[in-house]
Amino acid sequence: MTLSLPVQAGEMAASFAPADDQLVQFATCAGRLSALMEHQWLIDGPASERTAKEVAAFSDLVQALIAPDQGRRVLALRIEAKVAQRALLMQADFGRDPRLTAHAARRATELIGACRAMVLS
Repeated sequence: MTLSLPVQAGEMAASFAPADDQLVQFATCAGRLSALMEHQWLIDGPASERTAKEVAAFSDLVQALIAPDQGRRVLALRIEAKVAQRALLMQADFGRDPRLTAHAARRATELIGACRAMVLS
C-alpha cells in the first residue's frame, strides 16, 4: 500500500494562471497550517497558538493577492490542501503501519516546513 497525496492541491492549483503562483502557494499553506492547527488542538494545544498566527499571516497574504472573482476557487484550494495535510497528520499519529506512519510524518513535516520557510515568524 502506497501513501499518495498531492504535494500541492492538484486539480484546483491547475485552474489558476501561472501569474497566480504566489496566491496558490499562500492559499495551499493556509490550508495545510489550518489542518496542523486543528491537529495540534488534539495532541499539543500550546503549539496551536503559534500555528494560528501562521494561518492568519498566510490568510492575510491570500487576501492581499486575491482577485474578486477568485474567492470560491481559493477557498476550494485551501480546503483541498487542508484535507490532504490532515490525512498525512492522521496517518502519522494514528496509523498502524510503521512504514506508512514514518513516511506520512516526514512528508507532513516537509510540507509544513516549506510553508514556514516562505515567511518569517
